[in-house]
Amino acid sequence: MPILAANLSFLYQELPADERWAAARADGFEACEILFPYAEPAAQLASRLQTLGLQLALFNAPAGDWSAGDRGLACLPARRDECRAGLLQALDYATATGTRRLHVMAGVPGASLVPEAAQDCYLEQLRWAAEQLGESELRLCIEPINGIDMPGYFLHSQAQAHALLDLLNDDRVGLQFDAYHCQRSEGEVLNKLRQAFERGRLAHVQIAGAPDRHEPDRGELRVEALLQALDDWGYTGHVGCEYRPASGTREGLGWARPWLRG
Repeated sequence: MPILAANLSFLYQELPADERWAAARADGFEACEILFPYAEPAAQLASRLQTLGLQLALFNAPAGDWSAGDRGLACLPARRDECRAGLLQALDYATATGTRRLHVMAGVPGASLVPEAAQDCYLEQLRWAAEQLGESELRLCIEPINGIDMPGYFLHSQAQAHALLDLLNDDRVGLQFDAYHCQRSEGEVLNKLRQAFERGRLAHVQIAGAPDRHEPDRGELRVEALLQALDDWGYTGHVGCEYRPASGTREGLGWARPWLRG
C-alpha cells in the first residue's frame, strides 16, 4: 500500500512552518516531505521527527539561490563545486534524519550552455553523488519538471529522464515521478507511471490536481485510479502530496482518508 507523505512546503500554509509537522501527524500522515530542510539544524529536525513518529520521505539537495532564479545546480559546469558542497550537506541531513530519497535538481542552463554540456555535467554530478552514498540505503532521485511551471528547466520529460538513467546505469539513482508535471507537459500519466514501475525505476511519486495544482481529486487526473494502480502493482513507497490546497489543508483531505493509516 502506498504511503502518503504530506509536503510541508505546500500543505498547512495556514500554520507556522514548525507547527506543520505535528498538524500532518494529527491528520494521519506517517511521513512528510519538504523542499529544503536546511533552515533547521539536522539534529533538531531528527528529534522532531522521532518525537512525532514521522518519517521524512524526501527533500531536495540545495538548489542555489532560489530567489535569484536558481532551480538546481547539477547541470551547471560553472557551479560544480558549489553543487558538490550542497550535496554533501544534503547527505549529512539525510543521515541524521533517516531520509532515504534525495532529489538532485538539474537546474536551468540558459541559452549560453549547449544541452550536451549540461547533460554531461548532470551525469558527472549524479555519478559523483552516488559514489558518496557508500553503504547507505539512501537513493538519489531525478524529476522531470514541466516547462510551464519552471521554464528552461533542463530535465523536462519522462523520455529524457529514462535516457539519462540508461546512461547512468546505477541503481542508486531512480525516478521521482510527479504526476502533475507529467500531466501538464505530456499526459498519459498512468502509462508512463507503469513503465517506470516495470523498469524498476520508480523511487518516489508525487501527486497534485492538474492543471491548477490543488487537491489531487480535482481536475484532469483521477487520483483514486493512480493510487489504486500503485497498490495493485505492489508499490510500497511514498506518494508525496505536493499541492496547494484550495482552502484549508485539513478541509481538503477527504480524498486522502482511505489511504491514511496513521
